[in-house]
Amino acid sequence: MDQPINVFIVDDEYQSRLVIVKMLARYFTDLQLLGQAGSVSEAIEGINTLQPQLIFLDVKLSGESGFDVLDRLSYTSFETIFTTGHEEYAVKAFRYSAVDYLVKPIDFVELERAVQKAVRRIRLRLFSEACQFGMQQGPATPGQKLMNKIAVPTTEGLLFIGVGDIIYCQGQGNYTEIFLTNGQKITSSNTLKSYEEMLTGRDFFRAHKSFLINLQHIEMYLRGEGGTAVMSNGREIEIARRNKASFLNLFKG
Repeated sequence: MDQPINVFIVDDEYQSRLVIVKMLARYFTDLQLLGQAGSVSEAIEGINTLQPQLIFLDVKLSGESGFDVLDRLSYTSFETIFTTGHEEYAVKAFRYSAVDYLVKPIDFVELERAVQKAVRRIRLRLFSEACQFGMQQGPATPGQKLMNKIAVPTTEGLLFIGVGDIIYCQGQGNYTEIFLTNGQKITSSNTLKSYEEMLTGRDFFRAHKSFLINLQHIEMYLRGEGGTAVMSNGREIEIARRNKASFLNLFKG
């Protein structure tokens, strides 16, 4: 049996939190409530500490916003469902890779659809991580042939990609866009940090907070404050100033 999905609720109105708590307890037995918060500061502390897999997040939070929470978190391995009375923030919510945007009063059918979508993404990411661990820890044959591939969770399922075919990865909130040598771009539901951990020791370098680059695909380095790496597909990627020395040291004899 699958383990329950851990949930955290953020809303500055107690009654609104209570409605979600009751709906989840009654209809979604595969979800387990970890905690709640009524303010941005409480939310940041609770989410970073408890590390839930799914967050229900209100937009308006006592003069601040749910976006402030997302911007200031150090822990980011979760899915987000916005729950709010303000329809006008929907576009911005999806820029933050939200699973869904539910307008209060919450409709059960819409809630069910959003929860199912979030659970699918979470289960797929967990399966991807398990596959990746198996590739790294498994026997030399026949699994050894998969050591040069990674399992990438997409909306359709798992995609196995050759490590050498990856030019760079770009973080987009809780998602990652992976750019390949054949010109294809894959959108994954894993965070950039997870790919950094996955590709450690495989000639990848965290050039910037939003970019993980394959050193084998660097064509040129342009001098500058931090410098710029020109990749094999022509993309110019800035090297963060604090990472410049570490980057240049990689190419010293």
